[in-house]
Amino acid sequence: MSELTLTSLDVAKIREDFPLLTTPFHGKPMHYLDSAVSGQMPGVVIERMAHYQRFEHTNVHRGVSTLSQEATDRFEEAREKVRAFIKAPSVKQIVWTRGTTEAINLVAQSWGRTNLKDGDEILLSAMEHHANIVPWQMLATEKGASIRVIPMDDRGVLDLDALDALLTPRVKVLGITHVSNVLGTVNPLKEIIAKAHAKGVVVVVDGAQAVPHLAVDVVDLDADFYVFSGHKLSGPTGIGVLYGKKELLEAMPPWQGGGNMILSVSWEKTTYMGVPGKFEAGTPPIAEAIGLGAAIDYLNAIGLDRIAAVEHALLDYATAELSNIEGLRIIGTAPGKASVLSFVLEGIHPHDVGSILDHEGVVVRAGHHCAQPVMTRFNIPATTRASFAYFNDKADVDALVAGIQQVKEIFS
Repeated sequence: MSELTLTSLDVAKIREDFPLLTTPFHGKPMHYLDSAVSGQMPGVVIERMAHYQRFEHTNVHRGVSTLSQEATDRFEEAREKVRAFIKAPSVKQIVWTRGTTEAINLVAQSWGRTNLKDGDEILLSAMEHHANIVPWQMLATEKGASIRVIPMDDRGVLDLDALDALLTPRVKVLGITHVSNVLGTVNPLKEIIAKAHAKGVVVVVDGAQAVPHLAVDVVDLDADFYVFSGHKLSGPTGIGVLYGKKELLEAMPPWQGGGNMILSVSWEKTTYMGVPGKFEAGTPPIAEAIGLGAAIDYLNAIGLDRIAAVEHALLDYATAELSNIEGLRIIGTAPGKASVLSFVLEGIHPHDVGSILDHEGVVVRAGHHCAQPVMTRFNIPATTRASFAYFNDKADVDALVAGIQQVKEIFS
């Protein structure tokens, strides 16, 4: 790992953009290593949302007033920023949701209910987040379908030979994470999607952990559906994105009804808008969409390539440092990883590790990370997870290592 790589961003300057990161925590400097659960928002995002609330606040798509028209423009500009960010062909393929979970539920309840029947199979990977498991289980129960699982090895790498065998004519949909939220594994998505498409299988990609770290091109991937959340992307909570291929979205029925998604309503019949409007019933998350657009602007200004280079160098440094700690086992050792480092300490529960680190100013996540089948696969109840972002530096890793040593001393 070269010093040049780690210093190719002025991290100290970037940290000044984040109010929380410059605030003492338990009387110590803040070392935020929990971006996999929620990325921190820079001040420009917070200020942009506050500006809308103070000076632009009204509903969108419904008014003839200048205020409403301008709010609509800002709202739709954010949709265009998302489109460009993931290189989608059209803004009509960008559907606002409350987050990744709602986006997957939308696909399961609209596309899935329409296309799955008794005896069909839903294929998922062994490393999925609950958000890409539970909606499919609910649908399988309703439709009489069954769920099959692509296994992974002890490194956290999917068995693609097993995938070939599992892609039978009964499989109608594959749900796959782009990047594992526990293991950090970056799946070879383009290859996996090509294998699925060769068998006529529709692919739903959970991109929540990918978009903050990788440049995503949904056309190049040939993803049928790609979903992610704003709060992983240095944006606000309560906003998410569903991208879908135009022909699939157009064939899908609405999954919620109400205002804003209609062309006309009578007692006899309702006529719906086209995409994306027919999937956006009710008042949308306007401030949150605008905030997500501001977050995308912020990340683009830094540069995703520079962000990825710094995060990879930091992950390499942290992996090497933690590998030297006696009794520590890293969970997830795939050769291709993003900025996630999960571990267990021999004889010490991850919750205890997380609590002690917290008092040392090091914010990590401890638990099953909404991925209990992954914990079962590795025969552990939970892990401690450190996750890195572009505002982290070696000092954060050094604080993590020192905190772990403190944990070991307490339990020795």
